[in-house]
Amino acid sequence: MKIFEMNKPMKRMLIGLAILFGAIFAWKTFQSIMLNRYLASVGSEVVTVSTARLDYSLWQPHIKVVASLRAVQGVNVTTSLAGLVQAIHFTPGAIVKKEDILLQLNADAEIGQLKALIASTMLAKITYHRDQAQYRVQAVSKQTVDNDKYNFENLQGQVMQQAATVAKKTIRAPFTGRLGVRNVNLGQYVNVGDNIVTLQALDPIYVDFYVPQQQLPQLKVGQLVSLTDNHHTYKGKVTTINPLIEETTRNVQVEATFANAKYQLTPGMFAEVDVETGKPIPHLTLPQAAISYNSYGDIVYVIKNKGKDKIAEQVFVTTGDTRGDQVAILNGLNKGDIVVTSGQVKLKNGSPVKINNKVQPSNNPHPVVSNEKG
Repeated sequence: MKIFEMNKPMKRMLIGLAILFGAIFAWKTFQSIMLNRYLASVGSEVVTVSTARLDYSLWQPHIKVVASLRAVQGVNVTTSLAGLVQAIHFTPGAIVKKEDILLQLNADAEIGQLKALIASTMLAKITYHRDQAQYRVQAVSKQTVDNDKYNFENLQGQVMQQAATVAKKTIRAPFTGRLGVRNVNLGQYVNVGDNIVTLQALDPIYVDFYVPQQQLPQLKVGQLVSLTDNHHTYKGKVTTINPLIEETTRNVQVEATFANAKYQLTPGMFAEVDVETGKPIPHLTLPQAAISYNSYGDIVYVIKNKGKDKIAEQVFVTTGDTRGDQVAILNGLNKGDIVVTSGQVKLKNGSPVKINNKVQPSNNPHPVVSNEKG
């Protein structure tokens, strides 16, 4: 009896705790029920989306890299002999042909010496022929004829040497191309090696770019190359693949050649090139806007029928290369699947949807960016 009476306070405490925990449990249950009702009411909202039916399209394998342009031939025109500028025969920026005269240095002294040597050569020739006739009748010795022949041929050599010196005073274009800025003036004394003007052969023109060694097996001489600058796209071909891979970068240099009849491409320009590396391959493609990129995986929403309603089901996909507004789908979807292309930000797995395809996201494999200002 005493033990029972001593336990009454404990009973009261236990009963109080049971009531307290029961109240907490009931409150939590109530909160959970209300939350589920709210989520159910939100989830039942129909989301309007646009869709596209997944299909194959031909996908051209390519390598896209940046490149720089280089002239097929390019030099700073200079002189191998010093002299005073006597005449300038070119206009800066003009197109010149091979052997066109660009500059004339004063060569009066050299021309005078050439004429004197020519006169001496003519005299030596007459003497040589006369002594040959005299030798046939034994009037002169063989040594005299030999000396005459040596003197004549020696003077011929001097004439050729002096004629070459005179020719060097006339600066000619070594090849056809476009001239740059003029760096000399009339009456100026030009030293050996001074830069007179830049000459660049621009048609055709070389385009140099580098690709990683892993992509080397995809490259072949003759492959088509597209070059894009800010305004135009040009077509060329791979003409040389460097047989040496650079040790520091493990890249290989590739040279492509482009026609440039209008001289729109200039050496030193920066451009982007696209090399076609094989035959077109069929790929399942979607607008990039249809993909929800996440750290845990890329997902799309596929439309499924549920009775009379349509719902969106979440599907994980493996994406490949991109091309303009498109992305290749490598795994996760099949041809004919109807995929949500816009409005997916409001979706969750199993959301009811309404389809409205009046407005679709861009799906152009080769979009053109306009530079016009509105």
